[in-house]
Formats: sequence, C-alpha cells, structure tokens
Amino acid sequence: MPSFDIVSRTNLSEVGNAVQGATREIGTRYDFKGSKCSIEHVDTVLTVNADDDFKLKQVCELLKGYMGKRKVNISAFEFGKPEKASGNSLRQTITIKQGIDRELAQQIVKAMKSAKLKVQTAIQGDELRISGKKRDDLQDAITLIKELKISHPLQYVNFRD
Repeated sequence: MPSFDIVSRTNLSEVGNAVQGATREIGTRYDFKGSKCSIEHVDTVLTVNADDDFKLKQVCELLKGYMGKRKVNISAFEFGKPEKASGNSLRQTITIKQGIDRELAQQIVKAMKSAKLKVQTAIQGDELRISGKKRDDLQDAITLIKELKISHPLQYVNFRD
C-alpha cells in the first residue's frame, strides 16, 4: 500500500551558517560601527540584540536575506515582540517551528475527509502519514494540501510504493 509522510523540518545547520554570515556582515557594515548589535543561535531559538528599533529591523532584514540565500524558509520563523533589554537596548526572540502542530494536522485531516479522497490519514506525533491504494490518490492528496495555502513550510518525504 503506497504511503508518504508530511513533515515540517528546518535545516538548523543552514540556519547556523546564515547567522554566522549575518554576524560577519554586521561586524563589517559602516552603519553598525560602534553599535552592540548581535545575533545568538541556541537550538531552535534566535535572539537578536540591537541598540534601537531601527537597527533591530535592519538586523532582522539582514538575517532574512541570509536565510533566503541559504534556502531556509522564513515562514518557519515566529518573530516575537521586541522587548527592552539592559542599557537602553532592544531584544527580540525568534523561534524556529519544527514539526506539524496538532491544530494544523487536524486541519489537514479534515480537508482530506471533506474532499472524499480514498486515502487514510494518521497523525504520528509531529508528522502525518498519508496512505492509499493507488499512487494517483496520493498525488491528489499532495495537490489538495498545496491548494490549502498553508503558511507553515511542509515537506513530502518517505514515499513508499
């Protein structure tokens, strides 16, 4: 019985490379000279520190540019609100969403059932397994999911025939 998995993974090593590139550019750019702007990367959390609101936005845009160059999907990032930090500076935390959360999985399952496709959908932790009798049914399921316009980045992996 053919099946495939729907997952949402972000390559954290590419995120680390993008953070290193952005940090290097912050150190060399003239408009950041003498400022205390930095980006810290710990597991699935990025912390951006900046002197003022303008520089915070500049660092975030710079980071987004480096993520795009590294082919890291920005929609997997959840930008927190800027908060005051010590010494009149600002701090913003950015969390990287890994896996499919329960609400999104239930939304996909509901869409599959309402479309009356001949597939079975199983939620397995932070992944979804779609299985059906024919490969064409699975391709129809992928098409349906892409038409849902989900903002969370999804990958279709582990296809078995």
